[in-house]
Amino acid sequence: MVSRPAPASTSLPSESSPPTSEGALPESGRFWRELLEDVRDAVLVQDVGGALRWSNPAARELFGGGRPVLTAEGPDVGHVEHTGRRFPARIRTLPGGWHAWTVTSAVAADGPRVDGFLAASAPRLASARGRHGTAKVIAEVAAAELADCVFVLLPTTRGRWEWWSCDHRTTHGHGRIRRVPAQLAPVLAGTFASTDGLEAKTVPEEEIATLPAIVAERLAAHSSVTVVSLGFDGGAGVTGAVVLGRRGAPAFGEDQPRAVTEFARAAGTALANAHRYARQEEATRGLETTLRPTPPPEVHGAKFDVWYEPSGGLLDVGGDFYDVLPREGGGAMFVLGDVCGKGAEAAALTGRVRQSLAALDLVEHDNTTLLSLLNSLLITGGSGRFATLVLGSVLAGEDGLGVTLASGGHPAPLVVRRRGGVDEITLPGTLVGISPQARFAETAIRLAEGDVCLLYTDGITEARHHERPSDLFGDERLRDLLAGCRGLSGREVVARIRAAVREWLGSGTHDDIAVLAIEASRPVQ
Repeated sequence: MVSRPAPASTSLPSESSPPTSEGALPESGRFWRELLEDVRDAVLVQDVGGALRWSNPAARELFGGGRPVLTAEGPDVGHVEHTGRRFPARIRTLPGGWHAWTVTSAVAADGPRVDGFLAASAPRLASARGRHGTAKVIAEVAAAELADCVFVLLPTTRGRWEWWSCDHRTTHGHGRIRRVPAQLAPVLAGTFASTDGLEAKTVPEEEIATLPAIVAERLAAHSSVTVVSLGFDGGAGVTGAVVLGRRGAPAFGEDQPRAVTEFARAAGTALANAHRYARQEEATRGLETTLRPTPPPEVHGAKFDVWYEPSGGLLDVGGDFYDVLPREGGGAMFVLGDVCGKGAEAAALTGRVRQSLAALDLVEHDNTTLLSLLNSLLITGGSGRFATLVLGSVLAGEDGLGVTLASGGHPAPLVVRRRGGVDEITLPGTLVGISPQARFAETAIRLAEGDVCLLYTDGITEARHHERPSDLFGDERLRDLLAGCRGLSGREVVARIRAAVREWLGSGTHDDIAVLAIEASRPVQ
């Protein structure tokens, strides 16, 4: 029997339901339609004329918005064709000459079934993220084709297993259970301990009964329960196991063992990748914690405000940097700089520069000497990279905040006077890390209460306009902006710069940015 394409109607045959006696069920179409809504298999209902009249959610998910064609191959078997693919189906005759078609496998029967299943599973496994997300996807995919109830078990701390389950496309579970001793569950324990090739093993009923109730009760009703390892990861040991409970015949027939083991192999690879990615992410976060500058401390007579925004990448740390280090007896050493290059290598060198200066500051307070020592360290290290930076110190006095500055080829600091005007502090000095003969000079300035000394990297002046990439923010625009900051605090000056530069950049990319504002607070009485 070959049916014609289904019309738009979705009605089911309906009869007046007689009063039900004990043990009887209603005969209305609505009752049976709602009952079939939660059936996991795809079910199609065909009227007496051969037209498709209704489909449950599983069928609509499988066939999308298309119109499958139903073809009988015998009184109770047939296939459903859709987009050139054929799906095996079981046919059951309903009252009034209607028929219910139940698709027995969501994998097309006219192709390489196991290979098709594995190919369809691969993108979902590959796109899963993290240990939790990957284990959940493994359970979902296995429950869709390989079994009626699936548990993914992963070893965790304190002698426990973490589990993820799925026994329907939308029914999930997650938790932790105690590990069962090997003498009580030898098959399961052997699966976790095995480093040999993958093999699906039958779990005896008596072993299932020894498992914690949340697992044992859900698997007890299944005629077949098997377990397969998720493989061995050299860095993490056995990654876990999948327990598969099945009520009926295997979806892949004689190919079921291959489907299970090949899926477990792919799932184990995805889980091992998730483990490795998690370790790499943890290491990355640790590096960020070490390399990323910390907020400036409180320093008597001075207020420090910053804007630090790396350009992005694997590490949320860039080649720009700053530091403020309090000194015994009052005052502090500060530095702002820019290491040549971008990415992880530049970030590593910024960490080295900051750590070197922090160590040198314990034994040396002269700014030019500090720059000379740092220059020698970079050249000796042989990185081939250089840095530009401004280094200085602050010390509060009765007549304001004393600031000494030394530069290694960095843009000149700018001072916003509270009474008006912007001063440029010219500092001669060569790049740090290029030549053993590098020379550095020092100058001293005085900040009255409310004056702000601004240090910045070229991520500000070389910011490109979001519509005209050849137009840079530039030095003049920065000076004009600061000229309008008369009377503002250091925090407000930094906020003005941030707002202006971000508006200039729009949604475009930018280089690393670092700004350090030093404001003189109320002088010592």
